[in-house]
Amino acid sequence: MFHQSMGALLGGAVGALWAADGKLDARLPEAQKKADAVIFLFMCGGVSHIDTFDPKGNKYAGQLIDAIGFGDNQAEMKRPVIRCLRTFTNYGKSGIPVSDWFPNVGSVIDDIAVVRSLWCQEGNHFPAVIETQTGHRGRAFDNPSFGSWASYALGTANKNLPAYVNIGRPSSPVQLTGGYLGATYAATPFQAGPVPIPNLKPPASTSASEREKQMEALAKLNREFRDRHALNTDIAARVESYELAARMQLAAPGVVDVAQEPKHVQDLYGIGEKATGDFGKQLLMARRLVENGVRFVQICHAGGGNGSWDAHGDMKTHEPLCRAVDKPIAGLLKDLKQRGMLDRTLVVFTSEFGRSPWSQNTTGRDHNPKGYTSWLAGGGIKGGVVHGATDEFGYKAVEDPHYYSDLHATILKQLGLDHRKMQFRALGRLFHLVEDGHGPIDAIIA
Repeated sequence: MFHQSMGALLGGAVGALWAADGKLDARLPEAQKKADAVIFLFMCGGVSHIDTFDPKGNKYAGQLIDAIGFGDNQAEMKRPVIRCLRTFTNYGKSGIPVSDWFPNVGSVIDDIAVVRSLWCQEGNHFPAVIETQTGHRGRAFDNPSFGSWASYALGTANKNLPAYVNIGRPSSPVQLTGGYLGATYAATPFQAGPVPIPNLKPPASTSASEREKQMEALAKLNREFRDRHALNTDIAARVESYELAARMQLAAPGVVDVAQEPKHVQDLYGIGEKATGDFGKQLLMARRLVENGVRFVQICHAGGGNGSWDAHGDMKTHEPLCRAVDKPIAGLLKDLKQRGMLDRTLVVFTSEFGRSPWSQNTTGRDHNPKGYTSWLAGGGIKGGVVHGATDEFGYKAVEDPHYYSDLHATILKQLGLDHRKMQFRALGRLFHLVEDGHGPIDAIIA
């Protein structure tokens, strides 16, 4: 009865949790492994590279430029370049220019490798999210998200916490899915605050010692249950999920309680400030999670619908979003560095695509999958470097172009995984996580 009641309570609340050991033989030699964990910052809706990390000036403002092949339209088309209203400052010893929307990130630019030449195929949000999150276009097959692949290959370093956590509202459930790898490898949703996982808080009247006894009883019942249903792998996986959920009731609240941090640390993330408080709590929670053995923490910012970074009407809508993330992101990098964690933690800032140099008869920018910027820091990445370039308008990647899967391959390499061996047989065929592109972006690897 206790086992069944626990299942009813926890089954819907947790869903996807624990990979105890890596299930994939894709390891590179240990000496090539530079990172133990990834904090993946996904800005939902399409960040404008032109207004943030890839300055183009206003030489061509007002001119019509060739936009053949934009989106699904292959007809001849001209569009007017709109003026960029941002100012850029050269920061750090590297002198890399960063927009006035990101002054705090600019202050740590010497720890960052800026890749200005990413591209993908899809020009609409949902397909682009699928492509950049799973490494594949379309949903003909139930492809898992990138974090699920990392969880499947590496497992967890803490038996009381999941290997793959998502914080923040995504634009699509695809960003969390375990796909054909199974629900065990999907993202476990966490939230900032005293209850990190909804419906998983133990009763206030229950003491830690009582919960330990309950867990021991649950483990005994589950062992007996496994013996009776040893051939049913789905049931075994569900039982593991329940057991992890029970352990997390004790472990997770303490791990993610950012109120335990000293005030000067909270200040670093902008916690307590109206503009930055919420995102700051999420990033500080991410640091505490990787500090406790979580392999992959994905943070979705401004998700839901197409994502709030979708700036068709006016580029000014980027301003509050940048203000919300700028200080917390810089605080995360500074905090990781002063704790000696940045060397082994890879931080990635990205989006599903960039934005176009032209308007849609407004002061906003359209979608642009043909050339955009992401950046990486820590985890064996060179700091203070710029790699690749878009054309003079910021439309197409023209110098060292990298398909989005090259970003995946780079992250995998830093985690000590060979992207060519990230494969799984399902549905009667062999699937590869990374099927296109050139592989890791070696120019930014230290």
